[in-house]
Amino acid sequence: MSIERVFVAGGGLMGGGIAYAVSVVAEKNVTVYDINEEVLARSQAAHSKLLNKLVEKGKLSAEQVEAANQRLNWTTDLEQASKAQLVIEAIPEKLALKQEFFSRLDQICPPETIFASNTSSLPITSLASVTKRGDRFIGMHFFSPVHLMKLLELIRGLETSEATYETVKAFGVALGKEVITANDFPGFITTRLGMVLLNEAMFALMEGVGTAEDIDLGMKLGFNHPMGPLALADAVGLDVCLSAMTTMQEGFGDQRYRPCPLLKRLVQAGHLGKKTGRGFYTYA
Repeated sequence: MSIERVFVAGGGLMGGGIAYAVSVVAEKNVTVYDINEEVLARSQAAHSKLLNKLVEKGKLSAEQVEAANQRLNWTTDLEQASKAQLVIEAIPEKLALKQEFFSRLDQICPPETIFASNTSSLPITSLASVTKRGDRFIGMHFFSPVHLMKLLELIRGLETSEATYETVKAFGVALGKEVITANDFPGFITTRLGMVLLNEAMFALMEGVGTAEDIDLGMKLGFNHPMGPLALADAVGLDVCLSAMTTMQEGFGDQRYRPCPLLKRLVQAGHLGKKTGRGFYTYA
């Protein structure tokens, strides 16, 4: 099956980025949904700003932008999902919230619609369990910012069919992504490895091994990372990091995935990184 109509649930940074890839790169029809009209308005403004910037740089023509905008729709009506061949969920990273959402979608969408979650760590099989389409359920883990990051991590749930996997993989390639595949273990490939590094950097800071600046510079220059782990944690969101580490610790039952106490304290204090202006660093 060729995917021509996509429904993206969640109008935030990730949802808007996915909509860009669908409408501009893959040149497919996409509807972006959110319960909040203000979130949709901000997402639409960010989308227009990005397209205008790409026109200024000569990477897109005015005609391409016009065509992409014709393929893109914004809505607060969840019933619009009934028209989609693929639903990509990008709502907040909370298991109960996502399960409730997919349970609702399962009543709205026809049986052949494929469901995908952009979760970075929550179990795909658990999300699929609230629907009647475990064979047509898959993880599509995009990376931020979506218009720049080339990677797409697909995650097979316990019941994900080969047909679903191949269809979504082909669609991922059409989005201009390099596709890797993970099985449904906590954290998958990228979050499992990446968050352990971030968490260990937090322990090193807490234990006084080095300053935040020296830890980050050491990883940037010594391992050629584009961003140090503590700065990256701030960019991701410390609440997101804590959620991912907690999911992995609970999923594996292994203390090596225990969240750093410093991370817990910062989240408890409301210092979540860039989005709140303070995390391991302070932002203006």
